[in-house]
Parts: sequence; C-alpha cells; structure tokens
Amino acid sequence: MHSQEAPDVARDAARDLLSFIDRSPSPYHAVGEVVSRLQAGGFRAFDERDGWEMAPGTRGYVVRGGSVIAFVLGMHPPAQTGFRLIGAHTDSPNLRVKPAARFDNVGYAQLSVEVYGGVLLGTWLDRDLSIAGRLVLADGSEMLVRLPEATCRVPSLAIHLNREVNKEGLTLNTQQHLAPVLGLEHENPPELIERLLAARGVSDVRPEDVLGFDLCLFDVTPGAIGGANGEFLFSARLDNLASCHAATAALLRATRPVEHTRVVALYDHEEVGSQSATGARSAFLEQVLERLALAAPDAPRDAKARAFARSLLVSADMAHAVHPNYADKHDKQHRPLLGKGPVIKFNVNQSYATEASGAAAFVAACRAEGLSPQRFVSRNDMPCGSTIGPISAARLGIRTVDVGNPMLSMHSCREMAAVADVEPMIRVLGRLLD
Repeated sequence: MHSQEAPDVARDAARDLLSFIDRSPSPYHAVGEVVSRLQAGGFRAFDERDGWEMAPGTRGYVVRGGSVIAFVLGMHPPAQTGFRLIGAHTDSPNLRVKPAARFDNVGYAQLSVEVYGGVLLGTWLDRDLSIAGRLVLADGSEMLVRLPEATCRVPSLAIHLNREVNKEGLTLNTQQHLAPVLGLEHENPPELIERLLAARGVSDVRPEDVLGFDLCLFDVTPGAIGGANGEFLFSARLDNLASCHAATAALLRATRPVEHTRVVALYDHEEVGSQSATGARSAFLEQVLERLALAAPDAPRDAKARAFARSLLVSADMAHAVHPNYADKHDKQHRPLLGKGPVIKFNVNQSYATEASGAAAFVAACRAEGLSPQRFVSRNDMPCGSTIGPISAARLGIRTVDVGNPMLSMHSCREMAAVADVEPMIRVLGRLLD
C-alpha cells in the first residue's frame, strides 16, 4: 500500500525540494540554505568554541564547513530518553576546481579540475556549467560565491573524429578529456577569483585577499517537474540533497514538545569516504551529542553512553529504483519503483547498517503514515554501495536503519526521481522524530 498524497501537497513539496536544490550548488550553499530555513524556524547558532547553555526545548544548530547539525533538546535528559537522529550528506559527485585554476591550451583558456566522488563522467559533457563554493579570506572569514550564468563547458568530441564511439563506447581520460573551456585565450578572460568577487558584488575585497577556496562545477539548468503527467523530478544533486531537504523539513515540522532530543546531522564528504574533519568518520556528531547529553542538570558522567543506548539513527540516502532498460541489474524480489514511497536498504555485509530492530522502527513509522515501505537488496553478484549509516553506527554504537527515496541516474550530472515520493519521506522522518 502506498498512500497517495493530495496533488497540491505532493507538488508543493516537490517544488520546494527543487528550490532547495537550485539554491545549493555546493555543500557550503546547501548548509547556508539549511541554516536559513532553521533560522526562520526559530533555531539559533551555537559555536563549537563557546560554552553552551541550554534548557529543555532549545532549538539550535552547529556548522562545521560543509556540514551542519541541528537539534531540539527534549523535555527530559537524553540519558533517560535518548536521541532520535536523521543523518544525510550535503555533497554530490562533481568536478572540483584545482588550486592553479586556469591554463591556456591551443588558443583556449581552460579550467583545471579534479574528479570528486564516483562521477558518471559522460553526463558532464555538453552541459552549461558554472562555478560555486566558498572563498576563505586573509582575515579568516568565509564567503559563499556563485557565478549565476553559464561559465564553461566540457565539449564532447564530434562523431566525425571518433567514428567508433557508438559501437565501442565512450572512454574518457579524467586528466585529458574533462577540462572545461572557459574562453578564448586571445580574448584574455578575467581571472576566476576576480569574476567570483564581481558576481558577489563586493568592492572591499581584492583577489589577493582570497587565500583559499573550495569550488565546484554545477549545471545551471534549474530542476524541473516533467513526465507525461508531471510525475517526475529532473534535477542535479538529488543524491543526496533530497534527503537533506526531507530531514530539514521533518525537523521544522516537529514542533510538539517531546521527551527525547531530536537531531539532524548533514555531513560533507560522504561521496569520498567521509574521512575528513567534517565527514561522518569525524568526531563532529559525537561531540555535539555529548554536549547535549551533559547539558542536563546533574547529568551523570555516563550520560552519553546511556543516551546512545536509547537512541535510533536513520541514515537517509537515495536508493536505486529499478531501471526499465536494465531491470536485470536488480534482484527480482527487491525492485523499488519511482512513486511508490520510501525504501529500506539491506546488506548483510554491512554496506548498509540496517538491522532488524532499526528496520522495524522504520516500518512502524511508515504504517503510522499509511505507507508500506519498499525494500532494496543488491544482487549477490554485484557490489553494493554504502552510506554514512555503517560509519555512524560503528562510531556511535547506535542502532541504525538505512533508507532513501528511489531514483534513477544516480551520480549523473542530472538525476531523476518522483514527485509523489517527496512528501511521504518527510512525513515518515517526522514521525520518527516524534
């Protein structure tokens, strides 16, 4: 059974998701968009360098780079009631700008880029691309930047010069074939940092004041609703901004006072293994949870361990829907379909962290919302992807379930999902937070 949303509710949620994604061309912009929504919902910033004073019901968030953790402190101490957590990730596979950004080649000005994550390389050819990310200034401050217009392109090689491409397949050398074209060398295009500062509209920052940057390429084409009956979402970065959007929306809707503490953790660097100061392998979440557990008056020394033993983590990352042209790539009994609702992901070798009690909690939440979850298990003869679920479960010792909405074209420059799946996931995550 899959509960059908009212068309207006489903479409409004889908449009809000597309707006969220369009405003989030980089992990840093995604965090900025989440923070903007949290602040509108009454959340306030906490600085890791400061002491924290909190009371039951406190709504707060902490930012570290391209990651953000938001929380609502419960009415009872976490040692007695535990945490209800949702985890997701802000990053997506793409092309990142190298430190020495520009180079000239046979009359063209080009951009030196590095492949970030498991990019489906061919999908980045012949796209109208631009650049976004953060600049770090000499005074230590950071600035979000984004070029709004199409700035560069990775042109494909004409079939006339590669006659066998349709028979033998496209092979791309990541060093040689992915450098975008910025302009013509003789036209002397402005330097990248100069352009980014001009687009930001700042006049008091000089290019030499920029001492570091994290910049990525993105497709400027906005997300769209399409399909014969408007049933599909076509957008970049659905993996995994769709889960970040659902988690944030669920937390903002959860306004009823409850005993337990609600937490949403949105991490950077999942696509490259989470091995960073801001990724799921870091101490970021554990440190925040410890501070929340010890915030209660007369909290015992073992408050964190007791809280973790009473907690549940939902790792939300997109799931592989069955592909109509490649249905044999799925196990026949586990073929999630677009538009049929949330998916629970299983792997006995722990590429997904789902175990029976975590799965049961998610199934119960789905049933409470009139939904029946789908299930995904990889074929036995195919490797399985992974998520922040196993990493977080191992680090924290919290029972975990891996879930996500079904999608197609995962890790493409442009991906595909269903309008009907957006609102149900928000509702189920909200049910789990409550």
